[in-house]
Amino acid sequence: MRSRNPTDTCKLMGRLLMTRRHKMQRIQSFKLGWQLLNSEAKHLSISPSSLRKYSHGPGSFGLLFDIDGVLVRGRTPIPGAKQCFRNLVDRKGRYKVPVVFVTNAGNCMRQTKAEQLSHLLEVEVSAEQVMLSHSPLRMFTQFHNMCVLVSGQGPIKEVAENLGFQNIITIDMLRDACPLLDVVDHNRRPKGYVPEDKSLPQIDAVILFGEPIRWETNIQLIIDVLLTNGKPGSALGPLQYPHIPVLACNMDLLWMAEAKNPRFGHGMFLVCLESAYKKITGYDLQYEALIGKPSVVTYNYAELLVRKQAESLGWTGPVETLYAIGDNPMADIYGANLYNRYLQACQRARTRLQAKGSGKEAATSEEPPAMTSKELGGVSGMYGIEERLPESCRSVLVCTGVYSRDQQELPPGPGLHGHGAARVPRPQGLPLGPQPHTAVFSGAGREGGGGAGVSAGGLPSRVISGRRISLCLGASQAGQPSLLLPT
Repeated sequence: MRSRNPTDTCKLMGRLLMTRRHKMQRIQSFKLGWQLLNSEAKHLSISPSSLRKYSHGPGSFGLLFDIDGVLVRGRTPIPGAKQCFRNLVDRKGRYKVPVVFVTNAGNCMRQTKAEQLSHLLEVEVSAEQVMLSHSPLRMFTQFHNMCVLVSGQGPIKEVAENLGFQNIITIDMLRDACPLLDVVDHNRRPKGYVPEDKSLPQIDAVILFGEPIRWETNIQLIIDVLLTNGKPGSALGPLQYPHIPVLACNMDLLWMAEAKNPRFGHGMFLVCLESAYKKITGYDLQYEALIGKPSVVTYNYAELLVRKQAESLGWTGPVETLYAIGDNPMADIYGANLYNRYLQACQRARTRLQAKGSGKEAATSEEPPAMTSKELGGVSGMYGIEERLPESCRSVLVCTGVYSRDQQELPPGPGLHGHGAARVPRPQGLPLGPQPHTAVFSGAGREGGGGAGVSAGGLPSRVISGRRISLCLGASQAGQPSLLLPT
């Protein structure tokens, strides 16, 4: 066996130590995030009593709707979407159950998206019902006073300010300050000598809101910032690794618009950025946080919005079940199943605490395996122990968007439509990957139905019976499916 060079061994040990230190920093950041999520309930004006207990009330479930591919394709409503929401409101236009729109889009303000949905669906949608991919960044207050570089399109500076960030530099601002950095497009190269702006402050973190317009410019300038430790106009020195924090919103590789086939999403941009960084440095690009579906923090924030709506509806009972309806197995379904796993882990922890307080040991013989820290994304489960969370989150897959009913089977884990950095181990006994609790295809929601069937793709196509609200979730080429949910 060939002996390892002592210098190579030292380099390897140094890399392992840096990686371990960076992982510990990420875990601490996520733990702080959950503490901030706990305090966010106060920001949402949720009464303290509702965080602890309920009496029996009229409702028991809430709905989490994806938008693109479920309700609309681009600017065109999917057939049946309007009727779906007519069934969800009463004669005065008030919602019968809590409804939150959970989308990985992030190129606009919540109010703007709410106005768009109100126009497309012909029902009133408030900003408090809209959950964009970047919405949880409001809780990451440890970054709000830092100088952050933001990437994306639309009013990203206004979006960042609305989320609480105080010192913001956009890609265009950086390009104007350092005009010699962006030279791929010959027509945009500076003509003649242009001095750099020496007043540009050092950048402390990078926030990736969504897919930008000029990918080559964004990739070049972001990597410049990472390689120079936040000083992109300076010469390269020894590589600083781990690099400055990077927070990314929206991991969707693909999304569904008007075209017949899915389009590239922000996840594809992240793959390109990661590949370029690793090719240059030999190191993996590290994320301080990945936000948006399928992350648990996104669903926990959405649950707070559902809880607030339940209070405004006068509900005195808990929201026991969330139905997460989406078209992307690797974002909507995987995320809902991961959150369902988190809810069960919280219930087990709460049961153990209650048993310990009463002097009795909790029964563990029939409990599913505990959810690991890695499955939780390195976060603490204390939030779920303290609060009254739903009992379950049920994933509902529709075939009107990214997923096609002609697809014979779904992959066992993230890969096809999910960003690779979001991978966690597949647990035993419960759906976690892209397999939905319920799949909705043509004819699956006829009023006479009530059992379980099998779709053309081999997925369960089930109708949830009980007192019902018929939710028409759009039309595929083969017809118009609907889903029946209990009221």
